[in-house]
Amino acid sequence: MLLPSPLIQGKLIKRYKRFLADIELDNGDIITAHCANPGGMIGLKEAGIDVWLSQSDNPKRKLKYSWELCRVGGAMVGINTAHPNAIVEEAILSGKVPELAGYETLKREVKYGKNSRIDILLSDPERGLCYVEVKNVHLKRDDAVPGLAEFPDAVTARGAKHLDEMADMVAEGHRAVMFYLIQRDDCDRFALASDIDPHYAARFSAATSAGVEALAYDCIIDVKTPSVTVNKAVPIRNISAK
Repeated sequence: MLLPSPLIQGKLIKRYKRFLADIELDNGDIITAHCANPGGMIGLKEAGIDVWLSQSDNPKRKLKYSWELCRVGGAMVGINTAHPNAIVEEAILSGKVPELAGYETLKREVKYGKNSRIDILLSDPERGLCYVEVKNVHLKRDDAVPGLAEFPDAVTARGAKHLDEMADMVAEGHRAVMFYLIQRDDCDRFALASDIDPHYAARFSAATSAGVEALAYDCIIDVKTPSVTVNKAVPIRNISAK
């Protein structure tokens, strides 16, 4: 998926109030950017890291800059959680996700369950419905297992609710898939951060036991294009293995 071009480079001063980040641009200007990421952003909010911003000319926007990418320890990381659904949709439609190929139609943000919306709904006259819930992944803790991406990076009651509702869809005879999109280019495996949110890990175990499938794919991040695209599937480690 192409990002707004060109991106503007700077260095992070601080991220605060969840959705705000002060950044010093390469020209010396200090600006406040929107941070479209409500998570803990562990390891991605240290002062001085390189960041890339998009700029909007929409006069109705309160903040004209949006934080898109950062570089940590040589790795590029996508932090904008508004993008994963579009990134995964593009990958499915282009045939990069064979596990989700062969469906006739794809729709976004379809109501289902108990007052929820599924990120992607695939449907086919012969194959039926496939509910796809997309989760953005950018947590990596090298003190655990090198190259291991983890989710979540903060307690997520909403995420646990989604797992239960996905299990309900399987019980109704449909297919349900959790898609963990690793928006960084230095990970080759995935696991749940059960120490951060034990309840989410327990609901994941219950959901997969009920037939909910799980996929994890890494990304290629190109700051020059700029773009973030799905690359390949990576193995999912047992949630009890750390």
